[in-house]
Amino acid sequence: MPDLLPMLATPGTHVPPGEEWCHEVKWDGVRALGAVAAGAVTLTSRNGNRITPAWPELQTPPSGVRDLVVDGEIIALNERGVPDFRVLADRMHVRKAATVARLAARIPATYMVFDLLRLDGEDLCPLPLHERRRRLGELDLAAAGWQVPAEYDDGAMLHQATRAQGLEGIVSKRRDSVYRPGERSQHWLKLAHRHRGSYVIGGWRPQVGTSDRLAALLVGEPGPDGLLYRGRVGSGIGPKQSRALTELLAPLARGATPFADDVPREDATGTTWVEPVVVIDVDTHGLGYQRLRQPSYQGVRTDLTPEDL
Repeated sequence: MPDLLPMLATPGTHVPPGEEWCHEVKWDGVRALGAVAAGAVTLTSRNGNRITPAWPELQTPPSGVRDLVVDGEIIALNERGVPDFRVLADRMHVRKAATVARLAARIPATYMVFDLLRLDGEDLCPLPLHERRRRLGELDLAAAGWQVPAEYDDGAMLHQATRAQGLEGIVSKRRDSVYRPGERSQHWLKLAHRHRGSYVIGGWRPQVGTSDRLAALLVGEPGPDGLLYRGRVGSGIGPKQSRALTELLAPLARGATPFADDVPREDATGTTWVEPVVVIDVDTHGLGYQRLRQPSYQGVRTDLTPEDL
């Protein structure tokens, strides 16, 4: 796998008009680069970690492909038939082969491939997006469990349609944009329908009347002066999530707060502080007085580090 990192989109405020833009569905999944070499598939997360063993159903090379690198999103559908990151959470951390195979049968994943970066030894990153997409569309990816999602000319229509269908949002891309690995570009704009953000865990609070049953997380946002406190997250943490988070955070306990600013006494009392290295996704109604409004836990992001934020 080449030393590539995915090109990133900049948050947008409105759907850009004009023929120079095309528009795609924003998938609620796990970003991954896929490579085929010597008849084998390698999947790599956005921070460079090999994640191939977690997705056995995506390891069949596309028909007739000898060498390629693609960019895309691994998705799975919830009970409403909508891509949902929470459905993938049960699979992201598993590496035991028997468990992985059972989860793959119960929660099958699809690799939505939206860009082609290399083909048969040729670096396609300097080519404009419309040319990379044309070549991608000529490949037969179906046998691999990979799909090429559609792109649309009418961004306003797609924005409305994805909102109505409960999808995460859209990504608008300039047709002439080259692929810049690891860079966040104004040539790619992401417009989400809900407020979902990634935050760093700095501590956890137990369920009332207990000392060891995790009920809420204290989270923060990295800033120039350190980790800035953004509030407690308790909604979305059921018994299963509580057990998994307790096991994950137990080795990270520390004696003092990792937050650079003050944590209110009512939040700090009884909290177990942890090293600020675990990233989670949270759905919210935005920020109010620098605190998350009605936050809901969505899952651990093993593909992100605090530095990525």
